[in-house]
Amino acid sequence: MCHWREKTVSSQVSTTNIKPQAKMSVGFKFDLQSYTLIIALVVIAIIFGFFTGGDFLSSRNLSNLFTQMAVISVLAVGMTLVIVAGHIDLSVGSIVGLTGGIAAILQGWMGWNTVASIVAALVAGAIIGLWQGWWTAYRNVPSFIVTLGGMLIFRGVLLGLSKGQTISGLSNSFGEIGSSFLPYIVGWILAFIGVVLLFFSKARSRAKRQTLGLINPALGIDYGRIIAYSVCILFLTYMLNRYLGIPLPLLIVVVLAGIFMFTSNKTSFGRYIYAIGGNVEAAALSGINIKRNILYVFVLMGALAGVAGVLLTSRLNAATTDAGSSYELDAIAACVIGGTSLMGGKGNIVGAIIGALIMTSIDNGMSMMNIEAFWQYIVKGMILILAVWMDISNQKK
Repeated sequence: MCHWREKTVSSQVSTTNIKPQAKMSVGFKFDLQSYTLIIALVVIAIIFGFFTGGDFLSSRNLSNLFTQMAVISVLAVGMTLVIVAGHIDLSVGSIVGLTGGIAAILQGWMGWNTVASIVAALVAGAIIGLWQGWWTAYRNVPSFIVTLGGMLIFRGVLLGLSKGQTISGLSNSFGEIGSSFLPYIVGWILAFIGVVLLFFSKARSRAKRQTLGLINPALGIDYGRIIAYSVCILFLTYMLNRYLGIPLPLLIVVVLAGIFMFTSNKTSFGRYIYAIGGNVEAAALSGINIKRNILYVFVLMGALAGVAGVLLTSRLNAATTDAGSSYELDAIAACVIGGTSLMGGKGNIVGAIIGALIMTSIDNGMSMMNIEAFWQYIVKGMILILAVWMDISNQKK
């Protein structure tokens, strides 16, 4: 098993001598990083809102913002699992372009219907992930090299299939995937369902901790957070419904995030991925099938890149040969900003999506301010460096 960087076996610290008071304090640990992301979003919104005369916070721009962030968010969901497992995928941008191109070719040139084209794009992405995962897991080629080669290969395949042409003439039903909106009443229903699920999940979590004899945080702290999240959901729904409604791409992101949050937190597969990334030697000694689980991670990443390819092609209503260029860097940056450690073993889906929103907000806000493109690259690069520096500093501590 070859990881992106070598890890040393960490010593196990016995907790038998820890006093009860110390154990109790763990449950009340202040998650500084999560609040830092939220504060950063608020600061970004205030700055761009001020310099754009409030246009940045308008319902129309918020709708555009969430539509634009959908592709990077989907990629960040899969990239989180890849990085947590101790690997990297530099090919996702090329996979986005290739799978989107496949869907467009099947639609525009071969007359396939929308459903069949989408399924073909997702299957193509999963097969690509299977191929890369096989080289990484079963042939011990570093994922950095495998996916760097894949980045070139898949871009070349797209150029060959499309003959260097822009593929257009897609059906209206295909275009609606990336540009349609939910009816207002449906948006409100989904928002209220989301709020109910938040309260139900928290109540169930507290009951489970109590059953296991664990200390629960104060009732006001736990449900205060849920109330704050609920207010944000309802306010966002209100703002989006003031324009055309909740964008369908945003709903797709929320559904995928929910599925993969459950997978990473509540299933044995998710626990195995964190164990592998945290200490591959210990994971192997505990009986985890390292190769098979790494293979699954890359298959999921490929399939999610296929979803992102469909979303991008649908939103643009065309497939181009440079579609998805540099998206792998945006996805990695979103994960790192969201708290995913490049050393593996640490990361979460919500943080990655917030990171994607931060990256997209910077692009969107600076474009609205008519700031030249080179400044956007400079600012995003500096943010990435600072995020990695913070991660390394936390690891040392």
